[in-house]
Amino acid sequence: MTIISKSLALIAAVLLLAACAPEVGSDKWCSMLKDKPKGDWTANEATDFAKHCVFK
Repeated sequence: MTIISKSLALIAAVLLLAACAPEVGSDKWCSMLKDKPKGDWTANEATDFAKHCVFK
């Protein structure tokens, strides 16, 4: 395989995996975070949860 085809395959894999995560602020994302232990939340997740799920 050439370097270009390897790079394209890697980019395609990354895009496919990134598309699997729910959009921040969506109902699915809010419920996913509610199920996740609060100790495992990042600071950004806590801020986004408060912004999008609590203070709608």
